[in-house]
Amino acid sequence: MSHSFLIATCLLAPFIGFLINGFMYRQKNPYLAGALATGAAATSFVCSLLLYFDLVRMPAEARNITVTFFEWFGVAGLSVPAAFTVDQISSVMILIITGVGSLIHLFSVGYMSHDERPSKYFAYLNLFLVNMLLLVLGDNLLVMFVGWEGVGLCSYLLIGYWFKDEEKAAAGMKAFVVNRIGDAGLLLGIFFLFAHFGTVNFGALNAAAAQLTPETGWGIVTIACLFLFVGAMGKSAQIPLYVWLPDAMAGPTPVSALIHAATMVTAGVYMIVRLNALYVAAPITMTIVATVGAVTALMAATIGLTQWDIKKVLAYSTVSQLGYMFLGVGVGAFGPGMFHLMTHAFFKALMFLGAGSVIHAMHEEQDMRYMGGLKKYIPITHWTFVFGWLAILGLPPFSGFFSKDEILWQAYHSPRGHIIFWIMGVVGAGLTAFYMTRLMALTFWGKSRVPSKTHPHEAPPTMTVPLIILAVLSVTGGWIGIPHVITHTFHVDIPNVFQDWLSPRLTAVPNQTEADPMLEWIFMGVSVGLAGCSAWLAYYLYVLKPNVLDDVYSKLRLVHKVFYNKYWVDEAYFAFIIRPIVAFSRFLWSKFDVLVIDKATYLISDLILEGGRGLKGYQSGNVQQYALYMVIGLVAILLLL
Repeated sequence: MSHSFLIATCLLAPFIGFLINGFMYRQKNPYLAGALATGAAATSFVCSLLLYFDLVRMPAEARNITVTFFEWFGVAGLSVPAAFTVDQISSVMILIITGVGSLIHLFSVGYMSHDERPSKYFAYLNLFLVNMLLLVLGDNLLVMFVGWEGVGLCSYLLIGYWFKDEEKAAAGMKAFVVNRIGDAGLLLGIFFLFAHFGTVNFGALNAAAAQLTPETGWGIVTIACLFLFVGAMGKSAQIPLYVWLPDAMAGPTPVSALIHAATMVTAGVYMIVRLNALYVAAPITMTIVATVGAVTALMAATIGLTQWDIKKVLAYSTVSQLGYMFLGVGVGAFGPGMFHLMTHAFFKALMFLGAGSVIHAMHEEQDMRYMGGLKKYIPITHWTFVFGWLAILGLPPFSGFFSKDEILWQAYHSPRGHIIFWIMGVVGAGLTAFYMTRLMALTFWGKSRVPSKTHPHEAPPTMTVPLIILAVLSVTGGWIGIPHVITHTFHVDIPNVFQDWLSPRLTAVPNQTEADPMLEWIFMGVSVGLAGCSAWLAYYLYVLKPNVLDDVYSKLRLVHKVFYNKYWVDEAYFAFIIRPIVAFSRFLWSKFDVLVIDKATYLISDLILEGGRGLKGYQSGNVQQYALYMVIGLVAILLLL
């Protein structure tokens, strides 16, 4: 099969699924709608696999499949084709998007079986995949931007899917508005790049940036990259634009898995990796990216310590893990950043779908205070969730260990790194181990607090099969990226397949130095040891000695209050930004719109109306009168001449 056919099918299969389910939105058979949507997503996954295998057969330096279908538009010196590229970076993304996305579609068949509008739901889900594929396959910034806006639209539709609930509708609107703020920055970055380089093609931009000397000040590349990062902060939920993501839990749980694991929130990390040569030429922006990532990872982890909603805990976990990815790419560790994006997709999709299975078993209950001891009722969900928990803790040999520790090491060792970045990352990892163990304890272990009228039950196979597959990937997914320090120490010939796959597309940060294996092992040991100790502490407090929790809370009352109220960031936004803007807008409406614009409009219309009424008298239909007017006009003209 030709490459153009495979890429077109990869894009069109979920789009056709969207159209069919969209036109059949009134039919209420969830299995028909789910089978169609899942089949469409699986078709895209098969096409992605075939494209990947074609890349594997190519020489490493020539792994690039670019297909141009037509010229999208041309204006002045800008010609933008509808062109799509599959290379080492985009191949990883499409495999994640379509592979994990297919499992989420399959899980949705069981989860949404009682919904009133299953066809509408699956249509939106397919459209989400289409736009994310557009985003990562586009060979230029403008095609990427179409997908970028498309996933923003789909997030609005799916987060507010149950729009009859005002809270859920408001959550969808919040996600949409916050992302528009970030997208304004992204557009400015695109304009700056085109004005400076005369192109929006990814390959041309990276090639031009590779010839540049890294800027030492606030040059055009630094400013452009900073604006692009503003877009990434919105889409990938980084400080200060992270506030929409926890509220995105208002949508159906499979939607949360799709947004958090396989699609939308990974877009910002992908964009920076795609333009890695450009960011290497902008050291100031990279430092800002790393700083924002480290602060976000730490801050979100502290908030996750105190949440009671199982999905909210996972939401803040996602914000924190995204912070690690930005920390990685910010210090120039583009490969480890992408690697963590992939492993995170496996274990976070597993945990969100596992949470969906818990909520399904608990008849829509999400508060962990009313759970406990669920492992005996839903054993498959419990044991698969255990694998996701161990992966996010970063314990060997689970997938999260290999990607997280590589980021932490590079946060210190990279020429763009610093010991402070490493300390913040390690503390965040310790907090992650604590609040994820707390989630496990409150949900699955310890004494049951399930209400007597609730009878938990295991999910159907359509839900448990995706959990099992993702659990296997959460264990083994990191084995393709084993750091060289491990293989070197144990004298085994295991290549770092993932890093070797991406390296031809990545630009190295200048002034790299040889790593000290002993120091790297020490740093790794500290990270893993702290995570293990934190997990044990949480298990001790929430399972073995839950009676001491009240005493702990009383001693840390002030800290707990700050974390529980999420640093009052939303309240601050309302008090200092939203309400003043609303008040000023109302002032402008009452004083300027009503008194100036409206009155001016009425005055002009009244003048025209009265003028028309005055002239109406001259149109009597009397021909002799018209002749008299003509004579008078002719005489006036002759006199003036």
